[in-house]
Amino acid sequence: MAGRGKPPEGPVEGVPGGGDDEYRSVVFDESFVDAARLQEYSAQERMDDEDHAAVRSRPPSEEPPARSASRQGLVLVLLIVLAFGTAVYMGVRNPLPDPAPSPAQPARMATVPLAPRDAVPGSTPEDLFAHSPAAAYRTGADGVTLPSTYRTDHFTENQVLAALTGAKDYVVASSLDPAVLTGGEVRSVRLMLDPGQGAQFERSVDRPRSDGRHALTGWMVRFDPGRVALAAPEVRVNGTLSVEEIHRNALEVTADHVFVYALHPQGSADASDASLFTVRREVRFHFHREDLTEHQLQVRSVSVRAGPMACSAGHADTLVPLLAGERAGDDLPAGTDPYARDDSRGAVCGVLARSAMPDPARTG
Repeated sequence: MAGRGKPPEGPVEGVPGGGDDEYRSVVFDESFVDAARLQEYSAQERMDDEDHAAVRSRPPSEEPPARSASRQGLVLVLLIVLAFGTAVYMGVRNPLPDPAPSPAQPARMATVPLAPRDAVPGSTPEDLFAHSPAAAYRTGADGVTLPSTYRTDHFTENQVLAALTGAKDYVVASSLDPAVLTGGEVRSVRLMLDPGQGAQFERSVDRPRSDGRHALTGWMVRFDPGRVALAAPEVRVNGTLSVEEIHRNALEVTADHVFVYALHPQGSADASDASLFTVRREVRFHFHREDLTEHQLQVRSVSVRAGPMACSAGHADTLVPLLAGERAGDDLPAGTDPYARDDSRGAVCGVLARSAMPDPARTG
């Protein structure tokens, strides 16, 4: 009599151990059963209705609720991740454009003459410098030093350096260039300005006025070449440059320097008739990103205190220094008519402290 595992016709060819061994490695877990498309009727259901077939097809709607909910949650998570990824991708590929730069604002400028109490000391340039507060100052562009640079929240270190360098170049061109100082050259200064300030600059050249907007001496240090000349080409300089981010698209640089010039009367051959003229000049610059790219700048404000100079001397076109031996006397500031709406001249004048001038007892 054949054993249970050995059918009369013998074992199934190609399957070790017969047909039953074929399914020994198959595990029918709960997920497998739940996923089946056919469902077997229970014993009670078959007893209640003998006409029932052994199995029935499971409708798609009878999928187990727990599995359906987990699948829906997974789909929702995938959709959220997809939407977030798309938003990030589009933001990187198409970042919001920077707002257009605001139009250049008119530069504001003010000059305060500083009148001496006594006669202006005279001597050789070397002697005057040696006995003045400018004795330790550097000469020329070496006195316009750059500070340590650093990145800001929205500007790289190189961009900050470009702004500081642009401000230094303007300070050197407008305060140290002999061609500018003697009243001839203006183009080198004009080329550095944002085009939006071009019209204001040109009006200052064509018709300078002390109205806080169109003084040519606000844009540059400038002397009357018919009256004075440089007694020495070197200018003593001391001051600072500082930078600040004022907007995600704008930097502000402040240049605050003291310039000391040795002057003498035009045409004089006497080496001992020189005198010193001091200008304290604070210039505030504005750099938009476009200005950095175009190597240009905006002058926002200029504050000048200069002396020795008479209070009533006009200073819109050129500065008018008092030279060696001259006095301010009882000079008073230029009058201001409060009834004249078009008279915007500021009747402002200061007194030049004795400590700001060379020691007359040790010069000459």
